Amino acid sequence: MLLYVNLVISIKLPWWRRLTMRRLLSGLAVTSCVIAGLPTITSAQSLPGFTLFSGVKSENQLPFRLDFGGQSNSWDRYILRIPAQKMKLAAAQFAITYPDHYKGSFDTKDIEIRVGDKKVPVSEVKWDREGRLLEIFPEEPVPAGSRVELVLSNVRNPAFGGTFYFNCQILSPGDVPLLRYLGTWILSIN
Repeated sequence: MLLYVNLVISIKLPWWRRLTMRRLLSGLAVTSCVIAGLPTITSAQSLPGFTLFSGVKSENQLPFRLDFGGQSNSWDRYILRIPAQKMKLAAAQFAITYPDHYKGSFDTKDIEIRVGDKKVPVSEVKWDREGRLLEIFPEEPVPAGSRVELVLSNVRNPAFGGTFYFNCQILSPGDVPLLRYLGTWILSIN
């Protein structure tokens, strides 16, 4: 077929048109190969990436992942990460505060803590809707210097998208009962 097209092009068109036609067909062939060879793009947010003018210093921005794409008015799973270098003290409680314009909902029965690759049993989860506070209590304090993931499953994203600052604080065991700020997750819901 291609030989027939080349033969027809070379017989009926002048040389300068043949050159243009060959370039066009070659470009079309290369473009279709590139498009077919591209990997499928996932819609999940994996990390916050590069943020300009957020109001949160870069050293205070925490990594996260939204497993189901962060689409408004849909179900999602938030994996909120705390790097090991941020965990300077052991944690007997994790407190997550969020802004008043975040109108999503959390399933307090489906929240887990992962330290490294292991799940840590959760003794209690409290959600204060009016105070916009989610408190997570592990059965045993999470040791200092651990890489931690707070996994919030069955989260209902707000009906209207936006950028939401989720602040992470911890309470250390045997310490003065004051929450200590660790950082902020900057979540974007589309």
